[in-house]
Amino acid sequence: MTGRVEDKIVIVTGGASNPGLGNATARMLAREGAKVVVTDLDLEGAEQCAQDIVSNGGTALALHQDVTDEHRWEEVVSETVVAFGRVDVLVNNAGIAILKPFPELTLDDFNRQVTVNLTSVFLGCRYAMKQFRLQGDGGVLINLSSVAALKGMSRCGAYAAAKGGVRAMSRAITMDGAPDNIRCNTIFPGVIWTNMQAEAIGGDSIGSRIPTSRVPLGRAGEPDDIAATVLYLASDEANYVTGAEFTIDAGMTA
Repeated sequence: MTGRVEDKIVIVTGGASNPGLGNATARMLAREGAKVVVTDLDLEGAEQCAQDIVSNGGTALALHQDVTDEHRWEEVVSETVVAFGRVDVLVNNAGIAILKPFPELTLDDFNRQVTVNLTSVFLGCRYAMKQFRLQGDGGVLINLSSVAALKGMSRCGAYAAAKGGVRAMSRAITMDGAPDNIRCNTIFPGVIWTNMQAEAIGGDSIGSRIPTSRVPLGRAGEPDDIAATVLYLASDEANYVTGAEFTIDAGMTA
C-alpha cells in the first residue's frame, strides 16, 4: 500500500523547530511517501528533522533558507529540482510572532512581521508557481495563516495584519493559478502547542487549562492536527479543492 502523497516533492519552510508545525508537517508527509525538502534559518534543526525522516525510512533534504531573501527562494526551488527533478507542493509555514500591545509596537516590529509572515509567502508562491508552469501539470500551494486573521486578538496587531494579508493574497493566487491547475489553500491554526506558542505565553505549559471561553474544546491542539490538514491538501484526495480556508481552532472562531 502506498502513502497518500507517494513520491510527491514537497518544500516545507520553517521546519526546524520541534515541536513546531513545519517540523510535524515534514515528518507526516514523509511517512506518507513524500520526498521532503525541509528549510529553515536554523540549518542544524532542519538537518535534524531531515535525518530523523531518513532514519525512519523516508527521503528528505535540509536546506538553509531565509524566507525573506528573494534570491534564496529562487535557489531553493532550483536546488529542489536538481535533487528530485521537480516540485509538486509548497508549504509556506515559516513565521514569527512579536506580540505587544498596539501602542508599544515599533515600526521595526511591524515591518519585520509583515516581511517574514507575508512577503515570504508572496516570494514562495511566486517561485513555486513559475516552476509549476514550467512542469506543465499543476501544483499545490498551502499557506499558513492564523485565527488572528479572523477575529480580534489583543497584542496581535502586526501579526494579524500580516496573516490577514496571507488570507487575501491566497484568494488572488487561487484565481491566477487555476488555469494552470495550481491549487492554493489556506490553513488557520488556533492555539497549537509549539515552541512559538510556548514563547508567546512565557514558556509555561498550558496543557488542558485553556479556558473554554477562549477555546471551546478547552485544550491546545498538537502540531499533528495541522499537519494532517496539510497532508490532505497536498494529496490527490483534494484535487478539486482550491481557494478553500481550513480553520483548525477547536471552535475559537465559532
